[in-house]
Amino acid sequence: MVLPKKILVTGGAGFIGSAVIRLLVGELGRAVVNLDKLTYAANLSSLAPVASSNLYALEKVDVCDRDAVADILRRHRPDAIMHLAAESHVDRSIDGPDDFIQTNVIGTYNLLEAVRTYWGGLSGPDRDDFRFHHISTDEVFGSLDAKGAFTEETRYDPCSPYSATKAASDHMVRAWSKTFGLPVVLSNCSNNYGPYHFPEKLIPLMIIKGLHEEALPVYGRGDNVRDWLYVDDHARALWTVLTRGRVGDSYNIGGDNELTNLEVVKRICSLLDEFAPIKGAGLHEELLTFVEDRPGHDFRYAIDASKIHNELGWFPRENFESGLRKTVQWYLENRDWWQPILKGAYSGERLGTAPVTG
Repeated sequence: MVLPKKILVTGGAGFIGSAVIRLLVGELGRAVVNLDKLTYAANLSSLAPVASSNLYALEKVDVCDRDAVADILRRHRPDAIMHLAAESHVDRSIDGPDDFIQTNVIGTYNLLEAVRTYWGGLSGPDRDDFRFHHISTDEVFGSLDAKGAFTEETRYDPCSPYSATKAASDHMVRAWSKTFGLPVVLSNCSNNYGPYHFPEKLIPLMIIKGLHEEALPVYGRGDNVRDWLYVDDHARALWTVLTRGRVGDSYNIGGDNELTNLEVVKRICSLLDEFAPIKGAGLHEELLTFVEDRPGHDFRYAIDASKIHNELGWFPRENFESGLRKTVQWYLENRDWWQPILKGAYSGERLGTAPVTG
């Protein structure tokens, strides 16, 4: 496969998408078209390091708008697609599943159809080397007990509206590959963290609340387990899958950093004690507060990433200790990035408490 020179990235103003674009443009010198609807979680300031590059272009478009997507494909003629556009917060999917159905399911369908038409019009090496990379989550596999790990062969068992819509999109991508021959690769990742992370997610929320010396809300008893993956490591893994993965295959991407939510918050507290001590007496861990658990909260996720290790040679560069230290330092040094969010799109409130009805 000839390495792609121009990549269309959907959802490129989001957390993972912006990390991918910073890698592609800033480090790898690839041309990128960022197709993004610019919803509440999008932040163009996350792309400031590359926004002025002549390799970068922004198209404000909803993936549900097939005609607009088709027009972008015709005008920009990308060599590959990296599909990251998605509604991604489980709590918000509990409060309002409709946006998740529209973007994650209908949006993926319309994108696939636009791409199928575009790819069908290519010929020779352009057609042979084209790839559609669908980026997904380990949450499609459901919940684990205390043992075992998700592999690429694990049966799908989504438990939230969010994970159900991502599972649906995964299945569609595979179907378009098998039925229409579209050259696809897929990946499913564990929980990402790092700089530029929207404050509604666990790690940035705890950092910001800790800096404000506010209560640190932990769901249930904090014993739910997640595997944590530094976002820049994930971006490199996605490039590896796009350029070296076998057509039709999927790859699990994990950081091999299993921790309970409570352990994660305590480690954040320890770093905040080091970098931003509470004025006067007291430790940040004293701010811990246990709150009512999320409905349908999956107990444990764990990724078996041996396939991408053994077949593609990718390994994460950061462990959780080094990645979390970088993350906390970044939020301390970049208040001008996250403070405007708290005054507009999200103010730190609890989400996902919609009562069960019916």
